[in-house]
Amino acid sequence: MNLIIVESPTKAKTLSRFLGKGYEIEATMGHIKDLPKSELGIDTENNFEPRYDLMEKRKDVISKLKKASKKAAGVFLATDPDREGEAISYHIKEVISNKKISRIVFHEITKEAVEEAIKNPRAINKNLVDAQIARRVLDRLVGYKLSPLLWKKVRRGLSAGRVQSVAVRLIVEKEKEIEAFKPVEYWDIWCDVHPKGAKNEAFPIRFVGTLDKKIEVSGKGKAEEITSRLKKAGYKVLDVKKKEVTKSPYPPFTTSTLTQAGARIFGWSAKRTMSVAQKLYERGLITYHRTDSTFISSSALSKVREFIKTSYGEKYLPKEPRFFKVKSKLAQEAHEAVRPTSLNSSIKIKSEARFARDEQTLYGLIWGRFVACQMSPSTYDETTIDVVAASLPKYLLRASGQIIKFDGWRKVIPAKKEEDAPVRLPELKKDEELTLIKVNSEQKFTQPPARFNEASLIKTLEALGIGRPSTYAPIITTIQLRNYVEKTDGKFFPTPIGKAVNSFLMEYFPDVFDYGFTAEMEDGLDKVAEGKNKWQ
Repeated sequence: MNLIIVESPTKAKTLSRFLGKGYEIEATMGHIKDLPKSELGIDTENNFEPRYDLMEKRKDVISKLKKASKKAAGVFLATDPDREGEAISYHIKEVISNKKISRIVFHEITKEAVEEAIKNPRAINKNLVDAQIARRVLDRLVGYKLSPLLWKKVRRGLSAGRVQSVAVRLIVEKEKEIEAFKPVEYWDIWCDVHPKGAKNEAFPIRFVGTLDKKIEVSGKGKAEEITSRLKKAGYKVLDVKKKEVTKSPYPPFTTSTLTQAGARIFGWSAKRTMSVAQKLYERGLITYHRTDSTFISSSALSKVREFIKTSYGEKYLPKEPRFFKVKSKLAQEAHEAVRPTSLNSSIKIKSEARFARDEQTLYGLIWGRFVACQMSPSTYDETTIDVVAASLPKYLLRASGQIIKFDGWRKVIPAKKEEDAPVRLPELKKDEELTLIKVNSEQKFTQPPARFNEASLIKTLEALGIGRPSTYAPIITTIQLRNYVEKTDGKFFPTPIGKAVNSFLMEYFPDVFDYGFTAEMEDGLDKVAEGKNKWQ
């Protein structure tokens, strides 16, 4: 009997569905070792040597693993395929007694993937373990050394996080931008017109300026002057431009884009999206969900292309597979994109009632994005009509319309109604006269920068190179739990305590919480994972 060790009971249950009776499967319930809770646990005088202790709450689990490993013919460590998973496997190996211990890695929990992994076991990757240790030690040093200062200078019970504090800084600085913003007045002017003798073909044309210059209308007096002239003017078509526009599909999901889509489309927190994705992964329905790669395996590409051809027809299938630029810097952690393990869109997810709907919803989103990414582009006919108003001076007005010609990948991911609504313009020729129906004007004001929501905060962190797939959700959760920021109507506002902490840290430790420095630390951790740098 062989022993397979994973982190979660759900993952263990999925594995047991298709592995034979020759395997016993046990779950660790997460990490089994960590730095001590009540002290630093790092010897700063001895090359930052960390002290990892067995976790009190895992003692029963550890005892069970020890007994099972003694009886097993061999042990397969099947924890997640990232740094955290590698560290869990490393610590398991330290505590169990079995000479035949192998590490196996799979990015999807399917029969084929797991059997292939068992055939090709490997040693534990110490570089990945060292990268996880380095992150843990860095975070512990910042937290334990700076938090007591916050207790003395700001308020007792506060804590400083290496990356979380940078996220708070982003939100505080955005609030300062909003407070400093001064709105500027402008006017939107447009006319409703129709071709002569065709009242049912009315359409709007927007004011641009004179024939040789764009005009920004900034006051009521100027707006009234222009609208007065437009009411008296005759209208004629100056030019008609037509072109075909193609729109390519989005890449398959990464952790970042998946959490952004969850926030934008469903209003979900990053934590909720990642929690649901975790369940889908552990049930064997999607590939590993912590990834910054858009890579798709050759077998998955072959299957999805065959599915598109069979389900939608040849015109929906491009001649060649579509490849997307992989942004990942993590050569040794390069996963696939988040995709379904099966192309069955109607999978019924058996789960607790309160989770089943979320899992079904997120699975549908991931399925659609993956299939669509390998489909033909959608094409549109785009028309731009320039109109001249025979006023003094002559004014230029413009109308644009777009009609879908071939839906392509939009067959799977329909556009939003406002995006897809066909803006139909009448067939017009140059020099054709138009009849004015009405001149319209509306006072508007420029808007301040938008506050961060979960999607835009994750997008900004990723753009700055701060955080990694496994950290986005914990960062956002932590800064709210610590009461440094509040979320109202989906937008982040810094709290007074968040502003005070940020002000203190930026005054005395600007280098530690600098955006560039934090990104450099991530790059340094990547180099450790790649074996190019020592973690100390």
